[in-house]
Amino acid sequence: MRKNYIFIPLTVIVVAVLGGLLTAGGMGWYKTISLPSWTPSGRFIGTVWTIIFILSAISALLVWNKFTRGARFKWTAAIFIANAVLNVGWTFLFFNRHMLLSSVWEAGLLSASVIALIVLIWPRSRLAAALLVPYALWAPFALYLTYAVWILNS
Repeated sequence: MRKNYIFIPLTVIVVAVLGGLLTAGGMGWYKTISLPSWTPSGRFIGTVWTIIFILSAISALLVWNKFTRGARFKWTAAIFIANAVLNVGWTFLFFNRHMLLSSVWEAGLLSASVIALIVLIWPRSRLAAALLVPYALWAPFALYLTYAVWILNS
């Protein structure tokens, strides 16, 4: 068995678990802030992120198995890693540090990283790129939601 079939899903699970722990640690604060009326329920948000993490893991596996180990592969791998760090970083900034404006910027970088991944991956694997489209739709929504929370609580 290839190590990437263990390493990539394990990495995605670690990112998801870290995000979940950081979110849980900040829920007391979160319940005290003003939220837009259109904020989705926690259950819905959790379901969306679960789907995004699964699709991202599959996309990363496809990239790992289809790309030659040239410059495009290295850039794609680096952006996947940066995306994971940004994902956990947003949760830390928002839920644990309560740094709303920094969270807005972080969410913008997260959104940009997903778009960059799709652009890099598309020429080699349209399926791997298409698997990231739900993420590319959700991340700007999360950015806008973060912005709205910042405005309401400034």
